[in-house]
Amino acid sequence: MNQPPAPAEQLRVVIVADNHARPTGHAQPKSANIRWNHGKVTPEQRTEHNGHPGCVVWLTGLSGSGKSTVAIELEREMFNLGRHACILDGDNLRHGLCSDLGFSQGDRKENIRRAGEVARLFADAGLICITAFISPYRSDRELARRTAPPGRFLEIYINAPVEVCEQRDPKGLYAKARRGEIKEFTGISAPYETPFEPELELRTDRLGVGECVSAILARLSLTR
Repeated sequence: MNQPPAPAEQLRVVIVADNHARPTGHAQPKSANIRWNHGKVTPEQRTEHNGHPGCVVWLTGLSGSGKSTVAIELEREMFNLGRHACILDGDNLRHGLCSDLGFSQGDRKENIRRAGEVARLFADAGLICITAFISPYRSDRELARRTAPPGRFLEIYINAPVEVCEQRDPKGLYAKARRGEIKEFTGISAPYETPFEPELELRTDRLGVGECVSAILARLSLTR
C-alpha cells in the first residue's frame, strides 16, 4: 500500500542562503534585463540524492563511427545501474530545437552551442547527460566544455577511420557525399578536427560496443 504523505511539519526544508535572483554578466543586447534564477536545491543535495553528480559525457566522432550506438547502450547500462542519465542526439535535436539550422560552418557552430547549453541544464539538474554529436570543430567542443559545470565534462573521442565509417554508412550519407549530393559533409568535403587531449579515446574499429561502454563507466567510476 502507498504510504500517506508525511505531514508538512515533518518535511525537512533547507533554505539556501543568499538565493535571490541576480543580474547575469552574459546578457546580450537582445536579452537585456535578465537575471540568473536559482532554486533551493543545491548541486551537493542533488549528488547525495542521486548517488552521483551531474555531468556531460560528450561523444564526438565522424558519422558512422558509433556515437549513437554507444550512447544508447551506455544510457541503458546506466539505467540498469540505477543512475540518472539521458541522451542528447544530434539528429533528434535537428528535428526540433535546431530545425532551423543547416550544415554550414556557422550553423554547425550554433547547433553545438545550443547543444552545450542544453547539456549544461541537464547536468545542473543532476543528470548524466550523454551527447552524440559529430561536433567537428575543436573550438565548439571547447565552448561546450566551458559551458558545462566546472570539472564535469568528459570529451570522449569515438574514433573510427573514415574508410570504416564509409563501409558502415548506416544512413547512406557517404555515398551521397561522394556523388556530390551532400555538400559540406564531414570527413569528405568538410573537416573534422580530432581532439587533442580527450578524457577517453575509443577505437570502435577495434572495440565492441560493450567494451566501449565498460571503458566509459570505468572512467566515470560507475562500474558495478
